[in-house]
Amino acid sequence: MTQPTPIALAVDFGGTSVKLAAVDPSAHILARTSFDTASAPGVDLWLDAVAAASRTLLSSLPAGAEFSAVGVGVPGFVDFAAGFVHDLANVPGWTAVPLADRLRDRFHLPVAVENDVNAMAAGECAHGAGAGFRDAVFVTLGTGVGGGILINGRLHRGAHSMAGEIGHVSVDLHGPVSPMGIGGVEQYVGNRHIAEYAAARLRRGVSSTLAQACSGNYDALTPKHIAEAAAVGDALALETFDFVAMCLASMLASVSYVLQPEAYIIGGGVANAGPVLFDPLKKHLVQRLSPHFLSRLQILPAALGSDAGLVGCATLAFQAIPA
Repeated sequence: MTQPTPIALAVDFGGTSVKLAAVDPSAHILARTSFDTASAPGVDLWLDAVAAASRTLLSSLPAGAEFSAVGVGVPGFVDFAAGFVHDLANVPGWTAVPLADRLRDRFHLPVAVENDVNAMAAGECAHGAGAGFRDAVFVTLGTGVGGGILINGRLHRGAHSMAGEIGHVSVDLHGPVSPMGIGGVEQYVGNRHIAEYAAARLRRGVSSTLAQACSGNYDALTPKHIAEAAAVGDALALETFDFVAMCLASMLASVSYVLQPEAYIIGGGVANAGPVLFDPLKKHLVQRLSPHFLSRLQILPAALGSDAGLVGCATLAFQAIPA
């Protein structure tokens, strides 16, 4: 009898929304759904929402389809081997959570729980822009700044599964203080901070089409507004992305001197800005990195786009199935 094709339940847990998909081993997304993170506060309500969403996904698949494993990417510190969430930086109520155990109790399936950027890296290595590299660093730009590290063809998780948190690399000795340190790059180029950079200048009277883009409500300004304005030459929007690129270049140069990757693969919502981010990023790297390092370095957009996390979670789920 022919064995059914395994299907992974992929869960990409973001600070704003939780995306879920049914994914096959070739990274084809068979069905997808989502819910707002704020709509399911705390672990128990989140698990209930994931279970309900999984039933919605199965209803879109052929009769008799079942999930074979669960893969979850979360935005914070994770012990990968234990599937234990130490803390989620941008989601309250998630401290010291044995998430893999809780999911196994719900689904009775193999479970993989990973930092969201490591999950994205796993997807990009298996099916996207990371294929073919032995040493690379993966970066996501969204609510926060995440990182994943590939060394000699393997994801590097560090001594306690928390390596790769490049969003907390300091780019300012006297910068903002957060629970993760002082002057971390995430404090400048997370979604909210990018919008605040432009909004502060609008409030000081800088002329820009951004004022019309957000209908004068500067609190409603988003990086997408700014990227769209930058693409058509708005001076403030271009200045904002130049500042973002400068902060990122400072961090990437530091990481380069430590790891010397072949490539940076950059994804997440802010990376969708395209050339208005990548062009100044390359310019600022020229100023901060030795040509011996820079000439061997590629800066690439993630190939899987907004699905990188889902594909990576599915990749890790399939790897969790016993041979």
